[in-house]
Amino acid sequence: MTSAVNDYYNVLGISKNASQEEIKRAYRKLARKYHPDLNPGDKSAEPKFKEINEAYAVIGDPKKKEEYDRFGKTPFDSGGAWHEGAGGPRFEDAFEFGMGDIFGNIFGKSGGARGFHAAGTDILIGLEVTLDEAFSGTVKSINLKREAKCPTCNGSGAQSEAACAKCKGSGKMEASKGFFRMSQACTDCGGTGRKITKACKACNGRGKNILTETVKVRIPAGVDNGSKVKLKGKGNAGEGSGPDGDLYIEITLKPHPVFRKVGDDINVDVPLTFGEAALGAKIEVPTMEGTAVMTIPSGTQGGQKFKLSGKGFPAPKTGTRGNQYVTVRIAVPKDLSNKARETIKEIDSLYSENPRKGLFNK
Repeated sequence: MTSAVNDYYNVLGISKNASQEEIKRAYRKLARKYHPDLNPGDKSAEPKFKEINEAYAVIGDPKKKEEYDRFGKTPFDSGGAWHEGAGGPRFEDAFEFGMGDIFGNIFGKSGGARGFHAAGTDILIGLEVTLDEAFSGTVKSINLKREAKCPTCNGSGAQSEAACAKCKGSGKMEASKGFFRMSQACTDCGGTGRKITKACKACNGRGKNILTETVKVRIPAGVDNGSKVKLKGKGNAGEGSGPDGDLYIEITLKPHPVFRKVGDDINVDVPLTFGEAALGAKIEVPTMEGTAVMTIPSGTQGGQKFKLSGKGFPAPKTGTRGNQYVTVRIAVPKDLSNKARETIKEIDSLYSENPRKGLFNK
């Protein structure tokens, strides 16, 4: 038994203090790497795969791991039954397990009698939306290319098939070493129990075809740059009866000529005349929902910022609205008549102090 010379933690490449999640992650990575079905023709893959599963069967089970940590490999290396007292732990049948259970628990996929059924890969695509669409939410149509199960053979890849001669249609192969009894997927049929006698013509035996389709996706109100919308089952087809992957749409907001989105808030610059800033005024300002009236107090300075509460974006999860911040800019006329120039000079003479006073005293 390979584990007689290799510590189970070394087999999985982890420390003795590894958490169950770390153990599971290490096992998943190695099992995928050395699975015989994924390494056809590599004679070293199968014994390595068995060694990995043997190690995980012990330290991947908290109770068995505790015994292993207490007693080392002695109970596991004896080649026969081991007992601790009259009612203590028994190991002679401790590791009768099926590969289907391991793959079902670890990968979220099924194995054993029906083979290794992997979930399909996810697809990520980008989508540009306008700020108005992001504010209100919208429905967009997307052209999508993905791998889909062949409808002719329902993903089997076979026009005709027969029971596997090696496993007699069970999809399983039994193996034992000492007191270990293992059930694993048949290496001839990959655990399906069936062998293709004639490949499906529609997919050339792949079980998949490239599908081009138009899908509609609802963009919720309040999305931001980098937001992702998920369409379940619209990714690439899985292997065997494995589920299809998912489609993720990553949002990019197109720049707006007036508004700037910052989180759930909206920023906008609004120009004022000198008179409006100096004397105060009521002005209309643009918002994502139209216009709003805002009071400008007398003596307003250029660059001053005002808040319109609740006029920003809705938060995607709560619907709570952000705010709109209005930054005022003093608009200076470029073409002045002689009369305007004289009037401005008169206004300048009314300044009681230099507006730049103090800038040069530091």
